[in-house]
Amino acid sequence: MNALDTMRALASTGEVIEVEPGTLIFRAGESGDCMFGLLEGTVELSWNGDSGHEQIQAGDVFGAGALVTQDHRRYGNAKALSPCRLLVMNREKFLFAVQEAPMFAIELLGSIDQRLRDLKDCTRG
Repeated sequence: MNALDTMRALASTGEVIEVEPGTLIFRAGESGDCMFGLLEGTVELSWNGDSGHEQIQAGDVFGAGALVTQDHRRYGNAKALSPCRLLVMNREKFLFAVQEAPMFAIELLGSIDQRLRDLKDCTRG
């Protein structure tokens, strides 16, 4: 199981949203109160005036920093590159998931770690 599978298991139907290509999911500097699991599509995360960026694919999660720090401000922008279906998890559901399924936290850390490794490998080549 991965972090998105756990999110999916805890989700209710109202927590799935669909966005069109070009839609800004969140903007740098905004207050964040949820994280996202990408069910379908591709999302681009960008930061530092768009000089840094990464593409998130179906099966990945992003925006978790909003749930682990107080008064969180989004670090970058998230924009749909294609039609996307997103699973939205708020702080209450997140805390429930961590309490009831502690492996969720490990899965989430593993997902973030893998994305950071992939991003590091991309900047080398």
